[in-house]
Amino acid sequence: MRIRALYDLPNNSRAMKQDIHPNYRDVVFQDISSDFAILTKSTVPTRETIKWEDGNEYPLLKLEISSQSHPFYTGKQHILQTAKQVDKFRQRYGNK
Repeated sequence: MRIRALYDLPNNSRAMKQDIHPNYRDVVFQDISSDFAILTKSTVPTRETIKWEDGNEYPLLKLEISSQSHPFYTGKQHILQTAKQVDKFRQRYGNK
């Protein structure tokens, strides 16, 4: 028994259905806490646009945090954890 692969099907059966898929397009994601932006494809709805380095205008989605500002990716996570531990120690034993 032979299993039919996708390329064995007629061309009309491989086509996507119309008007049921979200709009997949180029979108600029911009980190507002750092000077970082990336152009990628997405289906996310946006209201703003931005002029990109290539001179074209693309939809813009502003982010509060990205890999350029997240403590885990920037290496600042350890410092934050240590500060939390010190504060916790002071709250527990500081005033006694």
